[in-house]
Amino acid sequence: MEEFASEKEIFFSHLRHAGLKRTTQRELILLTFLRTEGHLSAEDLCRLVKTEDPGVGFTTVYLTLRLLSECGLAREERLGDGIRRYEHHYDHEHHDHLICTSCGELIEFFSETIEKKQDEIAAQHGFHPTHHSLRIFGICADCRAKIPAAGRRR
Repeated sequence: MEEFASEKEIFFSHLRHAGLKRTTQRELILLTFLRTEGHLSAEDLCRLVKTEDPGVGFTTVYLTLRLLSECGLAREERLGDGIRRYEHHYDHEHHDHLICTSCGELIEFFSETIEKKQDEIAAQHGFHPTHHSLRIFGICADCRAKIPAAGRRR
């Protein structure tokens, strides 16, 4: 089976419905994104794409990331530093994030308890959630270990 066949079909179908052209640059951006795990900014993805095709511009990468988000292949995350990052969304398990405000470490986690509580709260308010993103900011274990005992808060 062709690599990322489902994802390509979703993306190219979205382009057709939006009246946009399927280009080799958009396809390269799509494939580079899909082959790269993690949380990528447009700048990160642009650097990776430029190793294959130096002619791809930042604007093309940025706009393609927006298209990937629109069609459900990418999810935009704002992790508290003012930079928009994108991660895989299609066919990936939901997760939330712990973010260290000292070193920037990002820890992904899933909690069935939190998911159930969110559903309960939404139901209590007659609210139908379509998606969510939970980000908890704090200090990771490594950074806490570097803080003198007198300066630590519980």
